[in-house]
Amino acid sequence: MPLTSDADIKALLESARTIAMIGASDRPNRPSYGVMAMLQRHGYRVIPVNPQITGEHIHGEFVFRELAQLGDRIDIVDIFRRSEAAGEAVDEAIAIGAKAVWMQLGVVDEAAAARAEAAGLKVVMDRCPAIDIPRLGIERIVA
Repeated sequence: MPLTSDADIKALLESARTIAMIGASDRPNRPSYGVMAMLQRHGYRVIPVNPQITGEHIHGEFVFRELAQLGDRIDIVDIFRRSEAAGEAVDEAIAIGAKAVWMQLGVVDEAAAARAEAAGLKVVMDRCPAIDIPRLGIERIVA
């Protein structure tokens, strides 16, 4: 069952330090661009993943082609992809041992969520951390 309670979502966001963002964009008019900047300002390390702009940089972070390239432990995989593409991202998150997957506003894939939960990952669907962080009063992460 995906996380829906404020307490569970707050606990997930407070425990996370490193977020991989699948579908991160280098275009300022795209929602992922602003969300990534907000998460960084809040103290999270956000690693962008986008095969179309691999090797570029977004907000000072190198853009990777796929999750399998990351050497760091990932707490949350934030998915900025259409619902039809979310399953592949979830499977990659499972493969790298991420702790949680977060499907952005409008992104829902019940089958992928069930696979993630069966593999021991926490799941959030159809929400945005940039909305939930201030709404829940989550303090800035200090490294």
